[in-house]
Amino acid sequence: MGKERLYLYDTTLRDGQQTQGVQFSVAEKLRIAAALDALGVDYIEGGWPGANPTDSGFFDAVGATRARMTAFGMTKRAGRSAENDDVLAAVLDAGTGVVCLVGKAHEFHVTTALGITLDENVENIRASVAHCVASGREALLDAEHFFDGYRAHPAYALECLHAALGAGARWVVLCDTNGGSLPSDIGRSVSEVIAAGVPGDRLGIHTHNDTEMAVACTLAAVDAGVRQVQGTLNGLGERCGNANLVSLIPTLLLKAPYAERFEIGVSLDGLAGLTRLSRMLDDILNRVPMKQMPYVGGSAFTHKAGLHASAILKDPTTYEHIDPGLVGNRRFVPMSNQAGQSNLRRRLAEAGIEVAPGDPALGRILDVVKARESEGYSYDTAEASFELLARAELGRLPEFFEVKRYRVTVERRKNKRNKVVSLSEAVVVVKVDGVKTLSVSESMDESGSDRGPVNALSKALSKDLGRYQAMIEDLRLVDFKVRITQGGTEAVTRVIIDSEDGQGRRWSTVGVSANIVDASFEALLDAVRWKLVRDCGDGA
Repeated sequence: MGKERLYLYDTTLRDGQQTQGVQFSVAEKLRIAAALDALGVDYIEGGWPGANPTDSGFFDAVGATRARMTAFGMTKRAGRSAENDDVLAAVLDAGTGVVCLVGKAHEFHVTTALGITLDENVENIRASVAHCVASGREALLDAEHFFDGYRAHPAYALECLHAALGAGARWVVLCDTNGGSLPSDIGRSVSEVIAAGVPGDRLGIHTHNDTEMAVACTLAAVDAGVRQVQGTLNGLGERCGNANLVSLIPTLLLKAPYAERFEIGVSLDGLAGLTRLSRMLDDILNRVPMKQMPYVGGSAFTHKAGLHASAILKDPTTYEHIDPGLVGNRRFVPMSNQAGQSNLRRRLAEAGIEVAPGDPALGRILDVVKARESEGYSYDTAEASFELLARAELGRLPEFFEVKRYRVTVERRKNKRNKVVSLSEAVVVVKVDGVKTLSVSESMDESGSDRGPVNALSKALSKDLGRYQAMIEDLRLVDFKVRITQGGTEAVTRVIIDSEDGQGRRWSTVGVSANIVDASFEALLDAVRWKLVRDCGDGA
């Protein structure tokens, strides 16, 4: 027997945009839509045309997609016909082949929020869906507050669904709008809805994450019979977010019983790009990726304890539920003062450095790691700095360039508008191939804002590295973390810098000093050197 089809419906561009602090541009929405289309989702909800210029601009600009592009709106208002409702007209004018309309499915919201009768609400749903279907659109009803409404008044919630289906809706989507339902509630309610005559292959599920159970609630709905799954990339969404498609997709594709029962539009080849897609969205939003995110997080396949690392070296399935490469992630064995030689050899092998068991260099590297961590360094969060340390002890770290000196000055003054401003200037002298170069950079950006002394140092260091300059043009800093590791007059500052390049590689480096600028510069140096090692190899 063939597998049943599950349909993936992404609402990142609409519901995800309701996240506090998130506002996509048209160009960003087009980029995300293209990535979703390439991934293999079935529906892309592009936004609410007419609600704001960005959403309207997106629908004007988006081209043909394999996925079914969907416009979102609401059912007509009471007291007017569907043909004469300007809000409904704006949704249809977007020109998409699919329209999703939100309608209330809870008596309380109908009479309190909308202030209309229950019969008027049902007629609004029926007439709006019928109008969309008559215009040649595939129609969906987002049954808002469905689960709360079903618990309170099941007959009315079901009446709303039957009105939409009777008018020709392809899907009726059961929404846990307030995010308070539990998986057992969801599963039981879906089973009862199907028993009441609503086919499972016409049902969708839309959950929110207010109890940290949106993914579990979605899977409970699938178990009970729904065949359309809605969610967002990285779980974006208002309040606590929506069901995270980045977690749902690999679960559906790789995990029993879903992998055996269902097929989805995402292939195994597409799944291998999931980590990069997740981080692309974080990059667009200028967010630091959550390391603990399942499947795609930087810590999802990290093994710190020596016992774990030893077992991983023998068989990765001892502590990994899937091969990280399936989702485009990687295994990581960090180094710390808890490390043993099993951790060390595994970590070196992942960096392309093969060292024979029992090599005296292994002991030296461990001694250096433990000594430096006692000084405030942290190598379990700065894998690139660890790799450079190990290469240096093994004699495999080329001297690409030498920093002869650097200087940073910070000036605080009033500008011409009598506003107090600060300006940082950095001077860095480097020696490459026997030639010294002096580079000067200021921290002022294009808008006239001061980006600080570390920014000035980074620009000066990366300004002229001779024959290596082209290799670091795509290097950029994406996060900067500072921690004071000791108190009192002997306080030591630890700086962790996350960097990224145009190939999508991301790495972390560490610097420690009593001086925050000096600690930052050490981490900056490691960031540049790691990039050069990866692009040049052991030879300079």
